[in-house]
Amino acid sequence: MTDHAASTTLTAHELAERLRAGDTTSAEITAAHLARAHATDHALHAWLSIDDDRAMAEAFAADARLAAARGEGQAAVDALHPLLGIPVALKDLVSVEGGQATAGSRILEGYRAPFDSHITERLHDAGAVILGKTNMDEFAMGSSTEHSAFGPTANPWDLGRVPGGSSGGSAAAVAAYQAPLSIGTDTGGSIRQPAALCGVVGMKPTYGRVSRYGIVAFASSLDQIGPFARDVRDAAALLHAVAGRDERDSTSAPEPVPADLLALPASDDEAASWLRGRRLGLPREYFVAGMEPGVEARIREAVAALEAAGATIDEVSLPHTDYGLATYYIVAPAEASSNLARYDGVRFGLSHRDGGDYIADYLATRGDGFGAEVKRRVMLGTYALSAGYYDAFYLKAQKVRTLIKRDFDLLWEQGFDALVAPTSATVAFPFGARMDDPVAMYLSDACTLPVNMAGLPAISVPCGLSEGLPVGLQLIGGAWSEAQLFRAARVYEAITATADWRGVQPRDLALLDDPATPTPGERVAAHA
Repeated sequence: MTDHAASTTLTAHELAERLRAGDTTSAEITAAHLARAHATDHALHAWLSIDDDRAMAEAFAADARLAAARGEGQAAVDALHPLLGIPVALKDLVSVEGGQATAGSRILEGYRAPFDSHITERLHDAGAVILGKTNMDEFAMGSSTEHSAFGPTANPWDLGRVPGGSSGGSAAAVAAYQAPLSIGTDTGGSIRQPAALCGVVGMKPTYGRVSRYGIVAFASSLDQIGPFARDVRDAAALLHAVAGRDERDSTSAPEPVPADLLALPASDDEAASWLRGRRLGLPREYFVAGMEPGVEARIREAVAALEAAGATIDEVSLPHTDYGLATYYIVAPAEASSNLARYDGVRFGLSHRDGGDYIADYLATRGDGFGAEVKRRVMLGTYALSAGYYDAFYLKAQKVRTLIKRDFDLLWEQGFDALVAPTSATVAFPFGARMDDPVAMYLSDACTLPVNMAGLPAISVPCGLSEGLPVGLQLIGGAWSEAQLFRAARVYEAITATADWRGVQPRDLALLDDPATPTPGERVAAHA
């Protein structure tokens, strides 16, 4: 990597320590990350916009805030949030006043948000620095970030492969050291799956833990905002910053934000001790047909490591898991069909007004504004909600959803602290490998979407490599158990701290520094 990228390899908590010690400034940290993003993103395409002026202004404000706290004494410095002055990337469906929010779609190209989302407000309160907006599958519908209207994102481990999706840009930016932290959304696995494929940490919180106010909606009963980071402590700090009750979102829960999110042990020895006596379940249904042997091997090794560290691990059953995929692809498209009805060419976004015929203008706007995958899901959802089919499809899917949730509830009643499972059945797959087969693409989320159907929290952490590419271990907990899941994930991080794969960086990082490296779009076109 180039010289300006050297400091960007530090974690957020390492940057915060240097910042508090006076060894650096937020302006220097931010400038380094901006320089890295600009210098390397041609080959990655993780970003849809980078706002240098806004980011530097926020960095200078953070430095002034830190200086003022120092003037008041150490107690004032200690009271500052650990994300003060730390750069964060946002998925491009988060509203930032005056900034774009395309949701990866042409239909929102040129739209400027007139207000801040709740999580943007919370990040500003913490003093974090927002670098810009990351690429994503259109309206978060996809598992590869190939469905972005603005071109695909590459995986820094292999630039010929996808980073996962729909939050692929956020995951790739963190993995490529363009940002220490980022925000994604998870509707059926869209944080955890790209976290696994890019070798970073990704958390999907309990539904209602983070306000969805100011987030472009896909499926309102499933969407949840969560963090990406390069280690567990950083992910916990970012969730702490954005979580909490918001009166503007009726689904935002009044649950207090756990202070424990900022108290994860720094010491590996202290972290590892927590696991002794914990009871973990290993769901047999998550070892799905088509799972790659290398992925299964890494998951089994991770389970063995947790058991050796003191956990009791029992194989369990979630019998309705097999219905999860079908249930999700009725409920999610139905809600998407309703949510996307607002994009009509009248109120905001793209508008075709050619002949004075409202219906023709409406059809032309949506026809040109939406991509193929969005159209497919809108049609599926509209069909499921139509007269004569609502009871047969949507209502039945909601009943099965209740059964999926009940499977999890029974395990919590039996005293399990968490479940361990694969995050993705495969490592990152090549561009184009699943674009012509929607069902194969949908199967990418088979291990993640039951958690969304049940509204539960889950985290993906790196657990090794298969054929030189990252594998993710998923930890699933009961509602509001984020602090416990982060603690369990921190344990796994601690007990594998000296593993050889921990020191392996994404293998195509050097190519990002070469201006001659093709863009992801050029790579896809060359193999079309």
